[in-house]
Amino acid sequence: MTENKDDMLQRRVQEMLDNDKDLRSYGLKARVVDGRVQVSGVVDTLAEIKRLEEILAGMPGVAGVDLGVAVSTDGAINDESVTGEVMEELHANPRVNLRHVGAKSADGTVFLMGTVEDPAEEREAVKAAEKARGVKRVVSRLRVRPTGYDTDDLEAVFHHQVNNDREDEGEGRFF
Repeated sequence: MTENKDDMLQRRVQEMLDNDKDLRSYGLKARVVDGRVQVSGVVDTLAEIKRLEEILAGMPGVAGVDLGVAVSTDGAINDESVTGEVMEELHANPRVNLRHVGAKSADGTVFLMGTVEDPAEEREAVKAAEKARGVKRVVSRLRVRPTGYDTDDLEAVFHHQVNNDREDEGEGRFF
C-alpha cells in the first residue's frame, strides 16, 4: 500500500517537531488533512508559536497551517512576573532603547508603551516581548518618534510626555 500525500507530509512534520532542538521537549502532535497542517500542544512562549508557523509555512506541500498550540508555563505566573520577564527580554535586545520603551502585562497580554526611533525598533521590541514566558499576545502602543525630534532637549521631552499622559487619561487608558 502506498502512502498518500497527507500521510507523507504528516510524517515529515512530526519528524521535524520531534527533532527540532527548541520544540521537541513539548511533545507537539501533528495531523494533516488536505495539505493543511494541524499542530496541537502547549509551548512556553509566543515566540515559539510564531517560529513554528514560519517553519510550517515554508515546508513544501503545506497548503495551510492551523495551530491549536497554547502558551502555558510550568506553574503560576502573574502579571508582575510576565512584565519582569518582558523587561528582561527587552533589555537583552540591543536594538531596543529601554530609556523610551516600557511594558505592562494584563492576563498574558503585554502592552508596549513609549517612543521608538523607527518602525524597525518597534518590531524588535515586539519580537523581544514575544520571547517572555507567559505572554499570549503583544499589543504595541509604541509611537515612532517624529523626525527632527531632539532627544537632548529634556524640557521638550518632559512636556511631550506630560501631554501624552493627559491624552491617555482622557482616553480612559489604564497606564
